[in-house]
Amino acid sequence: MNTSFDATSTTAVPAPRRSSAWPARLDLLQSGSGLALGLFMWVHMFFVSSILLGSDAMWRVARFFEGYFVFGRPFYGLVSALVATVFALFIGHAGLALRKFPANYRQFRAYRQHMSAMKHDDTSLWYWQVVTGFALFFMASTHLYIMMTHPDRIGPFESADRVWTDLMWPLYLVMLFAVEFHGGIGLYRLALKWGWFEGEDPAATRRKLRTLKWALTVFFLVLGLATLAAYIKIGIGHAPDYGQHYVPTWLQAGAQP
Repeated sequence: MNTSFDATSTTAVPAPRRSSAWPARLDLLQSGSGLALGLFMWVHMFFVSSILLGSDAMWRVARFFEGYFVFGRPFYGLVSALVATVFALFIGHAGLALRKFPANYRQFRAYRQHMSAMKHDDTSLWYWQVVTGFALFFMASTHLYIMMTHPDRIGPFESADRVWTDLMWPLYLVMLFAVEFHGGIGLYRLALKWGWFEGEDPAATRRKLRTLKWALTVFFLVLGLATLAAYIKIGIGHAPDYGQHYVPTWLQAGAQP
Protein backbone atom coordinates (compact mmCIF):
# COMPACT_ATOMS: atom_id res chain seq x y z
CA MET A 1 0.00 0.00 0.00
CA ASN A 2 1.31 3.43 -0.92
CA THR A 3 1.96 5.64 2.10
CA SER A 4 3.04 9.20 2.77
CA PHE A 5 4.59 10.64 5.95
CA ASP A 6 3.57 13.63 8.03
CA ALA A 7 6.70 15.79 8.63
CA THR A 8 5.68 16.36 12.26
CA SER A 9 4.88 12.74 12.99
CA THR A 10 6.44 9.34 12.52
CA THR A 11 3.03 7.79 11.81
CA ALA A 12 2.51 6.66 8.21
CA VAL A 13 -0.49 8.29 6.53
CA PRO A 14 -2.19 6.17 3.80
CA ALA A 15 -2.13 7.87 0.41
CA PRO A 16 -5.60 8.73 -0.97
CA ARG A 17 -7.04 6.08 -3.23
CA ARG A 18 -7.47 6.83 -6.89
CA SER A 19 -11.15 7.11 -7.82
CA SER A 20 -12.47 4.43 -10.14
CA ALA A 21 -13.66 5.50 -13.58
CA TRP A 22 -16.22 2.69 -13.78
CA PRO A 23 -19.14 4.56 -12.19
CA ALA A 24 -18.77 7.29 -14.85
CA ARG A 25 -18.48 4.70 -17.62
CA LEU A 26 -21.59 2.87 -16.44
CA ASP A 27 -23.44 6.17 -16.18
CA LEU A 28 -22.47 6.97 -19.77
CA LEU A 29 -23.68 3.53 -20.89
CA GLN A 30 -26.96 4.05 -19.06
CA SER A 31 -27.44 7.45 -20.72
CA GLY A 32 -26.57 6.10 -24.16
CA SER A 33 -28.85 3.07 -23.92
CA GLY A 34 -31.66 5.24 -22.54
CA LEU A 35 -31.28 7.70 -25.41
CA ALA A 36 -31.35 4.89 -27.97
CA LEU A 37 -34.44 3.30 -26.41
CA GLY A 38 -36.23 6.65 -26.08
CA LEU A 39 -35.71 7.51 -29.75
CA PHE A 40 -36.69 3.99 -30.75
CA MET A 41 -39.89 4.39 -28.74
CA TRP A 42 -40.90 7.42 -30.78
CA VAL A 43 -39.98 5.88 -34.15
CA HIS A 44 -41.81 2.67 -33.21
CA MET A 45 -44.93 4.66 -32.37
CA PHE A 46 -44.96 6.24 -35.83
CA PHE A 47 -44.60 2.83 -37.48
CA VAL A 48 -47.36 1.25 -35.38
CA SER A 49 -49.67 4.23 -35.93
CA SER A 50 -49.50 3.67 -39.69
CA ILE A 51 -52.76 1.76 -39.13
CA LEU A 52 -54.41 5.21 -38.92
CA LEU A 53 -53.53 5.67 -42.60
CA GLY A 54 -55.28 2.43 -43.51
CA SER A 55 -54.67 -1.30 -43.31
CA ASP A 56 -52.69 -1.33 -46.55
CA ALA A 57 -50.26 1.27 -45.16
CA MET A 58 -49.66 -0.78 -42.01
CA TRP A 59 -49.20 -3.94 -44.12
CA ARG A 60 -46.49 -2.16 -46.13
CA VAL A 61 -44.65 -1.11 -42.97
CA ALA A 62 -44.76 -4.63 -41.51
CA ARG A 63 -43.56 -6.25 -44.73
CA PHE A 64 -40.76 -3.67 -45.08
CA PHE A 65 -39.12 -4.89 -41.88
CA GLU A 66 -39.47 -8.49 -43.06
CA GLY A 67 -37.55 -7.71 -46.28
CA TYR A 68 -40.57 -8.44 -48.47
CA PHE A 69 -39.87 -5.63 -50.94
CA VAL A 70 -36.21 -6.69 -51.28
CA PHE A 71 -36.42 -10.48 -51.39
CA GLY A 72 -39.94 -10.87 -52.74
CA ARG A 73 -41.09 -12.78 -49.67
CA PRO A 74 -41.06 -12.14 -45.91
CA PHE A 75 -38.11 -13.26 -43.79
CA TYR A 76 -39.51 -13.26 -40.26
CA GLY A 77 -36.07 -13.88 -38.81
CA LEU A 78 -35.17 -10.27 -39.63
CA VAL A 79 -37.91 -9.06 -37.29
CA SER A 80 -36.89 -11.53 -34.57
CA ALA A 81 -33.28 -10.36 -34.82
CA LEU A 82 -34.30 -6.70 -34.57
CA VAL A 83 -36.56 -7.36 -31.58
CA ALA A 84 -33.85 -9.46 -29.89
CA THR A 85 -31.41 -6.55 -30.28
CA VAL A 86 -33.88 -4.12 -28.73
CA PHE A 87 -34.65 -6.67 -25.98
CA ALA A 88 -30.95 -7.01 -25.13
CA LEU A 89 -30.53 -3.23 -25.05
CA PHE A 90 -33.62 -2.96 -22.84
CA ILE A 91 -32.32 -5.57 -20.35
CA GLY A 92 -28.90 -3.91 -20.27
CA HIS A 93 -30.41 -0.49 -19.65
CA ALA A 94 -32.61 -1.88 -16.87
CA GLY A 95 -29.62 -3.50 -15.21
CA LEU A 96 -27.66 -0.25 -15.30
CA ALA A 97 -30.64 1.73 -13.98
CA LEU A 98 -31.00 -0.60 -10.99
CA ARG A 99 -27.82 0.95 -9.59
CA LYS A 100 -29.82 4.10 -8.90
CA PHE A 101 -32.87 2.41 -7.35
CA PRO A 102 -33.34 2.46 -3.56
CA ALA A 103 -31.71 -0.74 -2.30
CA ASN A 104 -34.12 -1.26 0.61
CA TYR A 105 -37.19 0.17 2.28
CA ARG A 106 -35.11 2.47 4.51
CA GLN A 107 -33.58 4.16 1.47
CA PHE A 108 -36.98 4.37 -0.21
CA ARG A 109 -38.53 5.99 2.87
CA ALA A 110 -35.64 8.45 3.11
CA TYR A 111 -36.11 9.43 -0.52
CA ARG A 112 -39.86 9.90 -0.08
CA GLN A 113 -39.24 12.16 2.91
CA HIS A 114 -36.64 14.08 0.91
CA MET A 115 -39.05 14.46 -2.02
CA SER A 116 -41.89 15.65 0.24
CA ALA A 117 -39.67 18.18 1.96
CA MET A 118 -38.16 19.62 -1.25
CA LYS A 119 -41.37 19.68 -3.33
CA HIS A 120 -39.17 19.97 -6.43
CA ASP A 121 -40.69 19.00 -9.78
CA ASP A 122 -37.58 17.25 -11.10
CA THR A 123 -37.19 15.23 -7.90
CA SER A 124 -40.78 14.04 -8.26
CA LEU A 125 -40.21 13.24 -11.94
CA TRP A 126 -37.31 10.97 -11.01
CA TYR A 127 -39.61 9.08 -8.62
CA TRP A 128 -42.18 8.49 -11.36
CA GLN A 129 -39.43 7.47 -13.74
CA VAL A 130 -38.43 4.76 -11.25
CA VAL A 131 -42.04 3.59 -10.79
CA THR A 132 -42.76 3.42 -14.53
CA GLY A 133 -39.38 1.81 -15.20
CA PHE A 134 -40.14 -0.95 -12.70
CA ALA A 135 -43.52 -1.56 -14.35
CA LEU A 136 -42.03 -1.56 -17.85
CA PHE A 137 -39.52 -4.24 -16.92
CA PHE A 138 -42.44 -6.69 -16.77
CA MET A 139 -44.83 -5.23 -19.36
CA ALA A 140 -42.30 -4.41 -22.08
CA SER A 141 -40.54 -7.74 -21.57
CA THR A 142 -43.83 -9.55 -22.22
CA HIS A 143 -44.48 -7.56 -25.39
CA LEU A 144 -40.94 -7.95 -26.72
CA TYR A 145 -40.94 -11.70 -26.09
CA ILE A 146 -44.21 -12.12 -28.00
CA MET A 147 -42.90 -10.07 -30.93
CA MET A 148 -39.61 -11.97 -30.96
CA THR A 149 -41.20 -15.43 -30.93
CA HIS A 150 -44.18 -14.65 -33.18
CA PRO A 151 -42.85 -12.28 -35.86
CA ASP A 152 -45.35 -13.65 -38.37
CA ARG A 153 -48.22 -12.24 -36.29
CA ILE A 154 -47.61 -8.60 -37.19
CA GLY A 155 -50.05 -6.94 -39.56
CA PRO A 156 -53.44 -5.20 -39.66
CA PHE A 157 -55.50 -8.30 -38.82
CA GLU A 158 -52.75 -10.14 -36.94
CA SER A 159 -51.97 -7.24 -34.58
CA ALA A 160 -55.66 -6.43 -34.13
CA ASP A 161 -56.37 -10.06 -33.20
CA ARG A 162 -53.62 -9.92 -30.58
CA VAL A 163 -54.91 -6.63 -29.18
CA TRP A 164 -58.58 -7.61 -28.97
CA THR A 165 -59.17 -11.37 -29.12
CA ASP A 166 -55.97 -12.24 -27.22
CA LEU A 167 -56.94 -9.60 -24.62
CA MET A 168 -53.66 -7.70 -24.81
CA TRP A 169 -55.31 -4.29 -24.97
CA PRO A 170 -55.35 -3.74 -21.16
CA LEU A 171 -51.60 -4.40 -21.04
CA TYR A 172 -50.96 -2.12 -24.03
CA LEU A 173 -53.10 0.63 -22.53
CA VAL A 174 -51.16 0.69 -19.25
CA MET A 175 -47.85 0.21 -21.05
CA LEU A 176 -48.59 3.18 -23.32
CA PHE A 177 -48.79 5.55 -20.36
CA ALA A 178 -45.82 3.95 -18.62
CA VAL A 179 -43.52 4.08 -21.64
CA GLU A 180 -44.44 7.63 -22.65
CA PHE A 181 -43.98 9.00 -19.14
CA HIS A 182 -40.79 7.02 -18.55
CA GLY A 183 -39.26 7.84 -21.90
CA GLY A 184 -40.28 11.50 -21.85
CA ILE A 185 -38.91 12.04 -18.35
CA GLY A 186 -35.74 10.16 -19.21
CA LEU A 187 -34.98 12.22 -22.32
CA TYR A 188 -35.76 15.42 -20.43
CA ARG A 189 -33.37 14.49 -17.64
CA LEU A 190 -30.70 13.49 -20.15
CA ALA A 191 -30.93 16.91 -21.80
CA LEU A 192 -30.46 18.57 -18.40
CA LYS A 193 -27.69 16.23 -17.28
CA TRP A 194 -25.51 16.60 -20.35
CA GLY A 195 -26.30 20.25 -21.00
CA TRP A 196 -28.04 19.80 -24.36
CA PHE A 197 -29.78 22.97 -25.59
CA GLU A 198 -28.30 24.85 -22.63
CA GLY A 199 -28.69 28.62 -22.95
CA GLU A 200 -27.45 31.60 -21.01
CA ASP A 201 -30.26 31.25 -18.48
CA PRO A 202 -30.34 27.67 -17.07
CA ALA A 203 -33.70 28.24 -15.35
CA ALA A 204 -35.29 29.40 -18.62
CA THR A 205 -33.79 26.42 -20.45
CA ARG A 206 -35.22 24.06 -17.84
CA ARG A 207 -38.70 25.59 -18.22
CA LYS A 208 -38.56 25.30 -22.02
CA LEU A 209 -37.39 21.68 -21.87
CA ARG A 210 -40.12 20.81 -19.37
CA THR A 211 -42.75 22.40 -21.62
CA LEU A 212 -41.39 20.51 -24.63
CA LYS A 213 -41.35 17.26 -22.64
CA TRP A 214 -45.02 17.55 -21.66
CA ALA A 215 -46.01 18.59 -25.19
CA LEU A 216 -44.31 15.51 -26.66
CA THR A 217 -45.80 13.27 -23.96
CA VAL A 218 -49.32 14.52 -24.70
CA PHE A 219 -48.77 14.19 -28.46
CA PHE A 220 -47.58 10.59 -28.26
CA LEU A 221 -50.29 9.65 -25.75
CA VAL A 222 -53.00 10.97 -28.07
CA LEU A 223 -51.38 9.22 -31.04
CA GLY A 224 -51.03 6.00 -29.06
CA LEU A 225 -54.63 6.04 -27.80
CA ALA A 226 -55.95 6.67 -31.32
CA THR A 227 -53.78 3.83 -32.64
CA LEU A 228 -54.91 1.41 -29.92
CA ALA A 229 -58.54 2.33 -30.59
CA ALA A 230 -58.03 1.60 -34.30
CA TYR A 231 -56.63 -1.87 -33.59
CA ILE A 232 -59.46 -2.59 -31.15
CA LYS A 233 -62.04 -1.60 -33.77
CA ILE A 234 -60.42 -3.83 -36.40
CA GLY A 235 -60.05 -6.64 -33.87
CA ILE A 236 -63.74 -6.56 -32.94
CA GLY A 237 -64.77 -6.78 -36.58
CA HIS A 238 -62.24 -9.49 -37.38
CA ALA A 239 -62.91 -11.64 -34.28
CA PRO A 240 -65.04 -14.21 -36.18
CA ASP A 241 -62.10 -14.77 -38.56
CA TYR A 242 -59.40 -14.83 -35.88
CA GLY A 243 -56.04 -16.00 -37.22
CA GLN A 244 -56.69 -14.99 -40.82
CA HIS A 245 -53.83 -12.98 -42.33
CA TYR A 246 -54.47 -9.64 -43.98
CA VAL A 247 -54.20 -9.46 -47.77
CA PRO A 248 -53.73 -5.95 -49.20
CA THR A 249 -56.24 -4.65 -51.70
CA TRP A 250 -53.90 -4.70 -54.69
CA LEU A 251 -53.07 -8.39 -54.13
CA GLN A 252 -56.76 -9.19 -53.72
CA ALA A 253 -57.30 -7.66 -57.14
CA GLY A 254 -54.27 -9.47 -58.59
CA ALA A 255 -52.39 -6.23 -59.22
CA GLN A 256 -48.86 -5.25 -58.29
CA PRO A 257 -48.18 -2.81 -55.39
